[in-house]
Amino acid sequence: MNPFLSKILVDVARNRLKKKAPNKPITKKEIVPLVRRLEVELSHTLSEYFFMIIGVFSAGFGLKGFLLPNSFIDGGATGISLLLENITSINLGILLILVNIPFIILASRTVSLKFAIRSIIAISCLAVVVHYVDYPIITNDKLLIAIFGGFFLGLGIGMSMRGRSVIDGTEVLAIYLSRKLSVTVGDVLLIINIIIFSFGAYILSIETALYAILTYLAAARTVDFVVEGVEEYVGLTIISEKHEEIRMMLIKKLGRACTVYMGKGGYGKTGESFEKDIIYTVVTRLELPRLKTEIDKIDRKAFLIMGIVKDIKGGMIKKKPFKD
Repeated sequence: MNPFLSKILVDVARNRLKKKAPNKPITKKEIVPLVRRLEVELSHTLSEYFFMIIGVFSAGFGLKGFLLPNSFIDGGATGISLLLENITSINLGILLILVNIPFIILASRTVSLKFAIRSIIAISCLAVVVHYVDYPIITNDKLLIAIFGGFFLGLGIGMSMRGRSVIDGTEVLAIYLSRKLSVTVGDVLLIINIIIFSFGAYILSIETALYAILTYLAAARTVDFVVEGVEEYVGLTIISEKHEEIRMMLIKKLGRACTVYMGKGGYGKTGESFEKDIIYTVVTRLELPRLKTEIDKIDRKAFLIMGIVKDIKGGMIKKKPFKD
C-alpha cells in the first residue's frame, strides 16, 4: 500500500483507540489489527463505488443510446420515469429521482440506512449522466433497441447492486412485499411490470408495450447474470481458526443468527485430523458484500462455501435487516 495512505490509516487507528480509552497507552498489538481492518474496509468500499460508477454509466448508455431516442420504455421505476417523460415536460433525470424517492425511504427501513444513502448517490449520479452526458444513438432497429437497451440497462442495475446500491427502486418494494405476503420477489416484480406495460400500451401503443416487455426480459436476464437474482438467499459455511470472533461479529455487529457445529479437518501434511467449529448462516444477496467485508477484517484466510438458497422459513432473516 502507498506509504502516505498507510500513514493516514495508522493515524485513524490511533484516533479511534484514543477515543475508546483516552488514558490508556497505545501498543503496536492494538494498532496493527485495526489498520488491517481499515485497509480491508477501504479496499471493499472503493471496489463497491467502482461497481456503482460502472453501473451508472452503463444504464445511462442503455437509456440515451437506445431507449430514449426511440421512445421505448422499460419496467420498474425506470419504466415509470420513461412513461412520465413521454406524457409530461419534466426532464427524465428529475423524474428518476422523484419516482425512486419512496422506494429509497422504504430501503432505509427494510435493508439499511447505508444502503439507502448509497442508492440515493447512485440514482442522483444516473440523473446527472442522463441529463448532461451525450451518448451516440447506436441504431434505429427496434429489435436491437429492445434487446441491447435492456442489456445495458440490466448491466447497470446489476453492477449497482454489486456496489450495494440500486438505481431502480422497485426491487426494494418487491423484497418488502415478499416478506409481508406469501409470494416471491419475482412474482411481485412481474405484477408491477404488467401494470407498467399496460399503461404503456394505453399511453403509447401496443407495439411499444410489446417491445418494452422484450426490453424488460433482456434487462432481467442480465441482472440475473450479474448478481444471480435479488430474491435468492445465500447459505454460507465459514471455516476459520478465528471462528469465535466471526460468530460474535455475526451476532453483535450484524444482528444475524448462526449455527455452529463441530467438524474435523481432513487436510494436513502428515494426514492429522483435528476438531474445529464450523459456522453456518444465511443472508440475502444484498447483504453478502457487507458480510464478506466483515469476515475479511477478522480473517482473510477464512474458507467460505457459498450456496444458493431459494427460500427460507422461520428465523429472523426476513424480519430483521443488517445492523449499521
